[in-house]
This record gives sequence, structure tokens and C-alpha cells, in this order.
Amino acid sequence: MSSKRKSSADKFSEPIIALLSEVADLDRRAKKIIAFSSDAVICILAVWLAFSLRLGDWQLWNGPIRTVLLASFLIWPPLFFALGVYRSIFRFAGSGTIIELSRAIAIFLVAMTLIFTVFGLSGVPRTVGILVPILFFLALVISRIMVRYIISDLLGQRAFGGVTKRVLIYGAGSAGQQLALSTRHYPGMYLLGFVDDDRRLRGQRLDGSPVFHSSELASEVERLDVTDILLAVPSMSRSQRKGIVDDLKQFSVHVQTLPQIQDIVAGKVSIADLREVEVDDLLGRDAVAPNDLLLGRTIVGKTVMVTGAGGSIGSELCRQIMAIGPRRLVLVEMTEYALYKIEQELLENAASGIFRSDIEIHPELINTTAARPVSSLLAAYRPDTLFHAAAYKHVPLVEHNPLSGMGNNIISTRNLVQAAEQNEVSHFILISTDKAVRPTNVMGASKRVCEQILQAKAKVGSKTRFTMVRFGNVLGSSGSVVPRFKEQIANGGPVTLTHKDIIRYFMTIPEAAQLVIQAGSMANGGEVFVLDMGKPVKIYDLACTLINLSGLTVRDGNNPDGDIAIEEIGLRPGEKLFEELLIGENPMPTKHQRIMQAMEGHMEWRDLSPALDQLEKHVHDGNRDAAVSLLRDLVPEYQPNVDSNVGASAA
Repeated sequence: MSSKRKSSADKFSEPIIALLSEVADLDRRAKKIIAFSSDAVICILAVWLAFSLRLGDWQLWNGPIRTVLLASFLIWPPLFFALGVYRSIFRFAGSGTIIELSRAIAIFLVAMTLIFTVFGLSGVPRTVGILVPILFFLALVISRIMVRYIISDLLGQRAFGGVTKRVLIYGAGSAGQQLALSTRHYPGMYLLGFVDDDRRLRGQRLDGSPVFHSSELASEVERLDVTDILLAVPSMSRSQRKGIVDDLKQFSVHVQTLPQIQDIVAGKVSIADLREVEVDDLLGRDAVAPNDLLLGRTIVGKTVMVTGAGGSIGSELCRQIMAIGPRRLVLVEMTEYALYKIEQELLENAASGIFRSDIEIHPELINTTAARPVSSLLAAYRPDTLFHAAAYKHVPLVEHNPLSGMGNNIISTRNLVQAAEQNEVSHFILISTDKAVRPTNVMGASKRVCEQILQAKAKVGSKTRFTMVRFGNVLGSSGSVVPRFKEQIANGGPVTLTHKDIIRYFMTIPEAAQLVIQAGSMANGGEVFVLDMGKPVKIYDLACTLINLSGLTVRDGNNPDGDIAIEEIGLRPGEKLFEELLIGENPMPTKHQRIMQAMEGHMEWRDLSPALDQLEKHVHDGNRDAAVSLLRDLVPEYQPNVDSNVGASAA
């Protein structure tokens, strides 16, 4: 079409589009009046058409037509208003609207059939009583669909000024079909079709859109120039989701997914329910159902204390403990805002019925490096179970501030252990880290000393069951690499990582907290429980996947025109390429398939205790060199990274 013809068409269509836009913007009352008036005209046309079909010629006005029109207008308007037909929003007209109209027309059909077909009136053909409702219904359905097309599709597309996304929906079930319906109300999306694992659906069409088999996904993404894929299988396992994403990584399409099935209420699915594919969707390992007996053994009806209650792991422990049902939960935290935030969250959830409202919640703002306040705290509450999650865990910061790291990690642990023993705490569970295994940094070495404190205390005999749970990185924790990568991608890059070959173990925070509670309940005293973290993840591959799932490409030597570059900035102080979970070999299985028990040696309490006294003195005196030297004696396997330099700061 020439530009002159396009200009003429635009001049003709613009006034019509403007008029339609004004109508679409009217208030609900005005729209109801227009809808009723339109239906009245449709009813008149249905009567005319019914007579013409029955008699074979057009008759616009006579006695029989007047009779049928009068009967129709006495029946359908009050019927439609009574059944709420005009409460429907036409721009969302779909199967529900048609069902609603069918119900109203069915009653209209019965009434008209009784009047004109069963009883009959002089001059009115008996079949008209059936033809009028049928023609009226068909015309009403067409009018509703046209209105939806005009408002949602025509006007919406013209109003949209951005780049249209070319979308495939993975999953042709009810969630996928509802999601497809929702895409029609988002003018920035153009639905290309569905993808499903069911071979019987291959080549079929759903509401006009083709269905492809999952084996064709890669070829169809390339052929159709797909920009976005929406995963609409809420019951899909993590391993299945990872398999799909692995197939899509090469295409740099933006992948989003619906929440898990338990998070979707009453089958209502829309674009607003979509979320980005998270890294925990990519771990390829499905969570194991918890053992309720293990979960409740140290929690139900007891007084439970959590240190570091405002941290990533501590706060999740608090949520899960509240869900299990203690008698009292004591939140111990030294950061004011973190304590306020978790306390308010728990109180609000208790008030809304998510947790039991009769559980006592006690926030305690305290620095556990001071022995006397710690002793008073435990004497006041006498907890049955204590989860010690408080620690400094950021490797470079602790490396730069070794005295603060040793004080907060080691001295606090000793204070809590001694106070727990004095107050006959039943179970004491230390949250440890894989960085405690053959550590190359102060943080890891300090956590290994914490483990030894519990191991040594357990061996000398105590009414308290001291145990520790060791695991790797948790997704979404403070300082986690994943949020930083996402922020860098959103800002246009580059994505920075310390080394291309660095690998890490990952686990979700809820799964880690759940396993910690279960491991603690299995304790007899002195065990080092190690969580099964699955396969380690290469951080470079993780960065590439996140870039590709954002619909972008990696810019490198093979693709100089890519969107996001990945830059290596070098290992940070104390950082190593890979982490380990075991010091010894041959871990023992436990009652839980994801929890192992490590067999590891440790110092005796008679040797460890005076060394801890000396370490505390060095920390209080600000003697960094002496403290670090003693740390090396306490942890012989501690080998500082040769590329690391302890910071100049003494604290």
C-alpha cells in the first residue's frame, strides 16, 4: 500500500478510533445504558430475521411482529437485569460471559416457547418462539466478542507504544489457558502458541493458537523468533523446570514462571502472577518432604531461642519455628532494625492467623560478646532449645576486621555455650559453614573454632546436647551473589565475578532452615551434621544463565555484539575457588536422606578453654597479630590465602 493510501486510510479510521476510545472511557452507568440499547436493537433484528427465515420474505412491521416484539421486551430486560447480565465487564468477555448469557437465554427460550409454540397465538408461526431466542443469543455472543476485540485488542494495541513481546506458553493445561486469556489484555504481548509434553495435543489448536510438543521447543523458539516463554505448569518439579531452562539457555529468551500450585488461589491465573525464574528453580534438585516428628521434637510446646534472629537464616528459622508451634520464642539480635523487622513480621502473621496467636514472642536486643548479659538472658528465659545463628559471615569484611570477626563468632559462641550449660538448655544447635573446612580465611577459621567449642563441651559430659549443622551458601542471603548479579544485569552490566572457575554449593534458605531444625532434633551431643547440598554450581555458568533468562546475551570474544559483559575482578581476600563440606572422609548416614554426620577430630576442652581465654584477651586489647597467630594454633588446617592481606583495621 502506498503512503498516500495509508494516509487516506488513517484519515478515515482516526475519527472512528477516537469515538470508540471515548466510549471505552465512559463510566459504568453510561456503558450499561449503551449495552442495553444495543441489546434492544439486536432483539428487534432477531425478531425480523426469525420472521424472514420462517416466511421467506422480509416483513418489517405487522401485527404478528408487534406481538412478538412486545412479548420479547416484556421478558428479556427484567430477566437480564435480575440475572446480572449487565454487571459483566465486556472487555474481559469470555467463556464465563457466554455461560451467563446461555443461562438467561435458556429461561427466555422456555418462556417464548410456551407462549408461541406450545400455546400459540393467531398469525404468529409456532417456530418463531424458538427461532427468536436462538438468533438473539447468537447475535449477543457476537456483539460481546466484538466489543472485547475492539476494547482490548484494537484500542489496546494502538495505545501501546513499546516493543511487542512474542510469547510461547509452556503448558496447555488450565493454568496455561487462563494465562493465554490474560495475555490478550496486555497489548505488549503477542501469543504465538503453546508447548506441552502431551503428544496427543501436538498439532491441535487452543483458542486459535497452535500447540507444539516439548521436543519441538528449541526449533520453534528459533523459527518463530520467540522473545518470552511463560512456564505455566504450577505442579512442575524443580528438576523438570531446570531441564526446560537448560534447553532454552542457548536462545537468550526471557523466561518467567507461575508460582507453585499451592500459591495459586482458586485457579485464578494472570500475567500478574508471573515471576522471574529464580536460581532455586535451576538447582535441579527437588526438596524432600520434612519429617514432622523430627521437626516438632525440639520445638512443640517449648521455649525456643534464636540468636541472629534478624539475619537470613535466623529469620527463616523463626518463621518455621512459629509455624511448628513453640510455647515461647525469644528473638536475640544485636541490630535494632533487624530485630524490629522480624518481630513485626511474626506479630502480624500471628494476628492474621498464619501462626498461632498464643505463642509468646520476646525480642531481646543484646550483644552476645558480653558474658554477663548472656548469662542473665538465658537465666531469665531458660530455653529448651537454642539455635545459634548469629555470626559475621562476609569473608572479605571479616578478613579486613579479624578482631571483630573472632569476637562476634568465637567469644559469643563460648558465652552462649557456658550459659546454656549453666541453665540446662536441652538442645544447643550451632549454624556453621562449609568455609570452616580447611579454611583460607579468618571467618572460616573462626567458625571452625566455634565447632570445636561445642565438640569439646559435648565430650566432657553435659546435660545440654551440643551439636552443629554445616552447609554452604544459601540463595538470597545478605551478601549473596545472586541479587548482585540481577542488579548488575538490570543496570546494563557488566556482571562481575571474582574468578571464572569458582564454584559454590547452593541451597534455598527455607530448605536449609528446615533441615537445621530436623538435624538438631537428632542430636545426642557433639555431632557435626552436614547438609547434602547437591552438586556444586559454577558461578560463571550461573551468571550466563541469569543473563540469558533475562532475554539478553553474553558479550564476549565469540559474541562481541552481546548485551552484557562478564568481568573477572580477582579473588577477594580469604576467598578460594571451591568449598568443601567435610574435613574427614566417609560421613555416616542419618534418619534423614539429606543430612549426613561427619566424623571429625577436635581439641580437648582442657586445652581449648585457656586458649579461648587468651584469645578473648587479645581481642579486647586490640592485639590483632597475636589473635590471628593464636587462631592458626587453634585451627592447624587454617592456611591463609597467599593472595590475601589482612586489612589495616584492627576491629
